[in-house]
Amino acid sequence: MAQDTQAPARLEDLIPDSAVENPEEWAADGVSTEAQADDLAEPVLEPDSPMAELPAMEVPWPDQQLDLPELVRLPRDEAIDFAELESIQDEDADDEVAALADAQLEVVSDQLTLAFPVELETFPVREEFVSRFKSLSTIQSLSDEEGSIAQLAARARADEDLLEQLLEIYGYYDAQIIRSVSGRTGLRDQTAAADRPAQDARQPEPSVRFDIIPGPRFRFGAINLGQLGEAPDATALRQEFGINTGDPLSSDAIVEEQIDLDIALGETGYSFAEIKEPELLVDHARTEGDLTMIVLPKGKYVFGNVISDMPDFLSSKHLETIARFDEGDIYQRSLALDLRRAITATGLVSTVSVTPREVTPPTGDQPGIVAMDVAMTKAPLRTIAGAIGYGTEEGFRIAASWEHRNLFPSEGALRVRGIIGTREQLAGVTFRKNNFGGRDRVLTLDAYASTIDTNAFDANTAALAGTYERVSNLLFQKPFSWGVGFELLATDERPAAVDGMQEERQTYLIAALPVRGLIDSTDDLLDPTKGFRAGARLSPEISRSQGTESFYLRSQVDASYYKQINDKVVLATRARFGSIPGTSLENIAPSRRFYAGGGSSVRGYGYQAIGPQDALGEPSGGRSLVELSFEARIRTGFFDGALAVVPFVDAGSVGTGATPDFDDIRIGAGVGVRYYTGFGPIRVDVATPINPGPGDGPIAVYVSLGQAF
Repeated sequence: MAQDTQAPARLEDLIPDSAVENPEEWAADGVSTEAQADDLAEPVLEPDSPMAELPAMEVPWPDQQLDLPELVRLPRDEAIDFAELESIQDEDADDEVAALADAQLEVVSDQLTLAFPVELETFPVREEFVSRFKSLSTIQSLSDEEGSIAQLAARARADEDLLEQLLEIYGYYDAQIIRSVSGRTGLRDQTAAADRPAQDARQPEPSVRFDIIPGPRFRFGAINLGQLGEAPDATALRQEFGINTGDPLSSDAIVEEQIDLDIALGETGYSFAEIKEPELLVDHARTEGDLTMIVLPKGKYVFGNVISDMPDFLSSKHLETIARFDEGDIYQRSLALDLRRAITATGLVSTVSVTPREVTPPTGDQPGIVAMDVAMTKAPLRTIAGAIGYGTEEGFRIAASWEHRNLFPSEGALRVRGIIGTREQLAGVTFRKNNFGGRDRVLTLDAYASTIDTNAFDANTAALAGTYERVSNLLFQKPFSWGVGFELLATDERPAAVDGMQEERQTYLIAALPVRGLIDSTDDLLDPTKGFRAGARLSPEISRSQGTESFYLRSQVDASYYKQINDKVVLATRARFGSIPGTSLENIAPSRRFYAGGGSSVRGYGYQAIGPQDALGEPSGGRSLVELSFEARIRTGFFDGALAVVPFVDAGSVGTGATPDFDDIRIGAGVGVRYYTGFGPIRVDVATPINPGPGDGPIAVYVSLGQAF
């Protein structure tokens, strides 16, 4: 029998002997819920029932007051100099807080004040320290609505931690900061307020004051730069690291000098150099910090070959042409980065990496050789582009082009373009070879046929032109660019028809050798805000028409200046002068003469409408040109600052002589808007002529992409 029949009474009540003798029958009968409730009910305790003994309580309760020994006050150590402190009383508090005596106060805001020792030599970095703290303070950013005493106290603790961090950055590791918070804000209890005058219903605004006792400024102790002393240029490299024993300790200086040393290593041949994270061991007893920054130079190298991973796309030889270094030059990290940017500027790759690879290790005083491995990913090579413009005088103009930028590797592009417009139609094909014969040098061959029908002339032209030039691009804006070229033209021209009457056409055969130069000090290629541009173009030309051969020189000088007044206003001005000496006006094809008027010339007047006119009142062009423009580009707050308003004034004159004259200057004025996009501003200008001539309309509208100049 497994069940003990002599179990305690309670257990016997729950499981009787009958259940032990015949458990199946007992289980089938069950137990009444009343019996279960009686059995499980808690016993009722009387209030005066004695407490049971607590387990593990062996220590007796004290039955009398203990006599504790009196604390012994330590004597003052006269060797310690304590800062002079005074006590200030919070207006609404009972406790006193310590503050500097004769403190120099820096009021950061209405809610925040910093107190420093009066002597500037005690904390010479005060001005820089305060400026830095202002930019990071959490109390500084606390709004009036949040200015409760609780909010202020919480942010005061955060600002105290910030002050400690900044003090350590400047080398003050034993500084003391005393924080005091005073005042309350918000209405008091309404019942109490009802019994007070209205002006007493609000307490003073809460504020925080930090009293800063800088203590001694720590200095650099021992400086360990690892293996830097083993480098061939150890002396020069050590001078680049401008921290020496005894200098004031500064975490900023460590970061700055680490960067300077890293740049010096990368620019003097140490292509694989490493600098470990600096470690600073602060010794409060010496008030010094020992700096350990392990430098591993890993040998000096010179440039070897440039190796392309896609020689059929961009060959190694072509990449060496792009590079600004030659084989055998001391390795410079900036030149390796420059090569990467130049390959990106071709527009032929979506990703590119340039990695030095050891070919020959350094031996003795001889540097090693590194090859520059170039890994690239092709970008889409075909481009379809278009542009739409409109002018009240020029009419509509739609231009489109298709281009394959690497049809003739490396960087040999083919471009087919066309123009359909109210006054111009053109079809042409262009071959362009970038980085031909040198970095950013471009060879261009262009063949086209065009028809131009303006108020001045009607010309059907076939031309072949070529240029070789050094140009700017969006990644590399050149302070000086130049170009030389040739032009061969056959053009059949006649003055514009008047009232349906057309004059006879005259054929001109023209050969030209143009040269140009441009000095550019502006800050942006598409939307300059400061600097100037000055350029000149000279084109000696020979022309044959109806048995007459003429020689002349087409010359033009352009200058523009940009001045940023503030973040929203840029003033811009330009001037243009042109002259064609060497022959009379009749011997120059109408399309090669000077004209003025239109959206890129003198706004408010028709396209080419300014200047001499023939017997029928149509523009005939001239041998001299002068144009002046001034505009203010004013950014607005509309469309997140993308919209600008541009008032402008233009003036221009065209003369029949080779020297510009100012006898018949036309002036136009108006206002425009610019909407700035990622690819340049969209321009809409509305102008009116100030001194219109016969036939000039009252209003002219111009729409295009980009600034007027």
